[in-house]
Amino acid sequence: MNLTRRKMIFLVGGGAVLAAGGAFGHVATRSPQTALLPWDMAGTYSDARMRALSWALLAPNPHNRQPWLADLSEEEVVTLYADRDRLLPHTDPFDRQITIGLGCFMELLRMAAAEDGFRVDADLFPEGSSAGGLDQRPIARIAFTSDPAVERDPLFALVPARRSNKEPFDVTRPVAPALLSELGAVMRSGARFGGTVEPSEVSDLRALTREALRIEVETPHTFQESVDLFRIGRHEVDANPDGIDFTGPLFEALHLTGQFSREAAADPTSFAYQSGLDAVFANTDTAMGHVWLVTDDNSRETQIATGADWLRVNIAATAQGLGFQPLSQALQEFPEMAEPFQKVHERLAPGGGTVQMLSRIGYGPKVGKSPRWPLESRIMNV
Repeated sequence: MNLTRRKMIFLVGGGAVLAAGGAFGHVATRSPQTALLPWDMAGTYSDARMRALSWALLAPNPHNRQPWLADLSEEEVVTLYADRDRLLPHTDPFDRQITIGLGCFMELLRMAAAEDGFRVDADLFPEGSSAGGLDQRPIARIAFTSDPAVERDPLFALVPARRSNKEPFDVTRPVAPALLSELGAVMRSGARFGGTVEPSEVSDLRALTREALRIEVETPHTFQESVDLFRIGRHEVDANPDGIDFTGPLFEALHLTGQFSREAAADPTSFAYQSGLDAVFANTDTAMGHVWLVTDDNSRETQIATGADWLRVNIAATAQGLGFQPLSQALQEFPEMAEPFQKVHERLAPGGGTVQMLSRIGYGPKVGKSPRWPLESRIMNV
């Protein structure tokens, strides 16, 4: 997580003192050494399936859990599974968001394979699925076929630049309404695109997403799920390059001095908790537009297709220079979120259906890459 000036003011205001030199200063300013290497390794493997997978693992996914496992035991086939150790049972009790993340992964796999001259054909849930949650059965059997005529996807060139921007946006820069059409035009898998940059509508959605975020944070079991996934400082991020990362000089210093820890972040009376809440509210409150996807049904196949469309919209936003951050709290299906869930569906899907994804857009600062596990750690039967 890049450190904004706003967050620095919050944290320094709480009494943090940074050592400017010596060994302490050296440690506090170092970045993760291995967690970002998968971005450099993308496309460098000799096997076509590994090349495509090395790009696919850069896909967006809930809480950066990277819930994918690939079985390569069958020649020219990738059998994709969900890693059930990486689910989010409190905030995503039916694994809907995890499944959408797997759909993002599969779409990026398809794009990367096409760029390499391969067509992929996916048989979704070949052994069936359950609406109650993901299980040990495969998500998809994906066959690779060499096809020099396969259509390359122009969005693929922007994959290295794609980000989820978790910083405040510039409230002095409006988003042109015409850009919404550009984002919606890249859809190809069946979801219905919606969006707004109209100030009064944006204001209402800012309030709704803020309230949903407050509920997630103030509900102990859902917030603890996030806190358990905090990776604080470069050593933790390198050791576990998933979850929610906090790196950079100030977070390193606060961690080394004991002023920022998972225990402090989970304590509602602590300065770390209050500062963190203020920081995330700064994101909901600076949205300059919102986009969303609605589907007629909520089957597992539809969730996979939603992920494909969502990845494409995210990359299209990158092409337009827009910051893009999912705000899915109001779409979560745990009991305490029932009221915002109802409100967001009444507002964004008045004719029925499921609001699958919701994001804020705007112009924000440049942000870094998210940590990733090495591809080899995501391969089964090796």
